Amino acid sequence: MIYFFQATSYKNLALKKNDRNILFATFFPIQIMDHRSYIIHAYICFMLHHALYVDQTTNKGRGVFATETIVATTIIEISPVIVMSMDDRVLLDKTLLHDYIFEWGEHKDQCCMALGFIPIYNHSYKSNCEYFMDYANSTILVKTVRDIEKGEELTINYNGDWDDGKKIWFDAK
Repeated sequence: MIYFFQATSYKNLALKKNDRNILFATFFPIQIMDHRSYIIHAYICFMLHHALYVDQTTNKGRGVFATETIVATTIIEISPVIVMSMDDRVLLDKTLLHDYIFEWGEHKDQCCMALGFIPIYNHSYKSNCEYFMDYANSTILVKTVRDIEKGEELTINYNGDWDDGKKIWFDAK
């Protein structure tokens, strides 16, 4: 099923047809086995703001950009993640995927590969977006922290907080 949504909050997605600020969202049905061996029927949400696109940057490879102005606090993406063990992380660290995975879990004892545009957002110590990890639903949400201009690159801070100045594992440009 494919729906168009206007995001009012992460937990509250309201259906809006014929709205100029619509978002694209798809819900993928899944079955999860809980700790009591009951099968739970659930949905993973993928949502992408209509004004996002991927293009080459001048010095950082590819990045995510805006086709129009996006106002502050807009949810621009919710994407599912593939959760993996720390044993998998050891193997991934030996590949190009090392630069695209996230530490995962309340105790950072797992890692994940995010789907959607999430792996393509470049780092900035003063990013214009922030991300939130939803461990229960295995998703990452991205929202703007200030207004984004048409043509501007959208960035996240790889440290987690949008304005965290702690040095990351590579020389950020």
